[in-house]
Amino acid sequence: MLSSARRVKVAVAAAGFTSFALLYAPQAVLPQLAGQYHLDPGGAALTVSVATGALAISVLPIAALSEVVGRRPVIIASVVISSVLGLLLPLMPDYSLMLVLRAVQGVAIAGFPGVATAYLVERLGKTGVAAAVGAMIAGNTVGGMTGRLATGFTAGPLGWHGALYVVAGLSLVCAVVTVVMLPPSPAKTGERQGLRDIGAGLLTAVRQPVLLVQYAVALLAMGSFVALYNAAGFRLTGSPLNLSPAIASLVFVSYALGSVSSATANRLSARLGRRQALVGVLVLTAVGALLTIPDSLPLIVVGFLVLTTAFFAAHSIANSWAAAEAPENARGQVGGLYMLMYYLGSSIGGGVGSVVYGREGWSWLIVVVVVWLGLAAAVVAVGTRVRRGARVLVGS
Repeated sequence: MLSSARRVKVAVAAAGFTSFALLYAPQAVLPQLAGQYHLDPGGAALTVSVATGALAISVLPIAALSEVVGRRPVIIASVVISSVLGLLLPLMPDYSLMLVLRAVQGVAIAGFPGVATAYLVERLGKTGVAAAVGAMIAGNTVGGMTGRLATGFTAGPLGWHGALYVVAGLSLVCAVVTVVMLPPSPAKTGERQGLRDIGAGLLTAVRQPVLLVQYAVALLAMGSFVALYNAAGFRLTGSPLNLSPAIASLVFVSYALGSVSSATANRLSARLGRRQALVGVLVLTAVGALLTIPDSLPLIVVGFLVLTTAFFAAHSIANSWAAAEAPENARGQVGGLYMLMYYLGSSIGGGVGSVVYGREGWSWLIVVVVVWLGLAAAVVAVGTRVRRGARVLVGS
């Protein structure tokens, strides 16, 4: 029989698979959607941006709800409802209705990422949160990779409708695993938070400079990452590379390295300190993006491997840093704010990046992304400096 800690890890990994497979499954078939509905890259990318945008604006209210009803019910409702909506998505008769359903699905998905970190802190304690968050992100990464690969490889024989059904079916199986395996959060010793307490926790979550830095990293780094992957399918299947959709989808295999780097990023932080480690991996993400500029498939592959590995390390460091610094009365609010900025980055950055690519091409998209990543690194370097009389923020 599995221990309680092992049950937590299995259940959260399954929930992460469900959420991220469903959220990003359309990304691998954006060129097919653009062809069927006569869309430019920016228009097709709305299938991703609408869902992540709806997720972003829902994270805080749902995190607040979890303070009242508990973390487990929110996570369970999230994975079950989003999976059912995934089965309905291919049935939508036109693109407008598909976007509406994707927005609703984004709201449903918000229940997992907005609550998961706070749940892990309550179950496993602050001392184990860095490794736990890394393992959670690794599970999320596998889900995102599998969802994209499944749609990419099955879109040829089954069409994009059938490809989305495949991902929804896999996600529903993982949702059942979460329902069966996820233990409840420990009972709180005091009263559950009321609206005034939730508001006070939210104010606390925006007053600490070290937390504001992590929110900025989430916004800028995730925006850069999704912008690149939204446009990747168009670049790889278009001239001069002209790859098939199935072969082009192999770019998402780089997520496998991302799952490893996210799970081991806490070791890098322990060795270098959080500040130095986070700046370093943000810079490395930009280097990976620059490697993809030439029309050379080997260089593009290497570039995506580097930027994906570095990005997930950055996300793991920033997320676990925010979780560790979150005051006890604001854990849900800190987790919610981090995910709000993370998915706003996905929605806004992914949308803007797709428009830039459609109008100006890949090289200009890389310029924009490198600027965003450079700004994120600068915010970390400046915003977490040790000042005389201030509490030490780095290397903790």
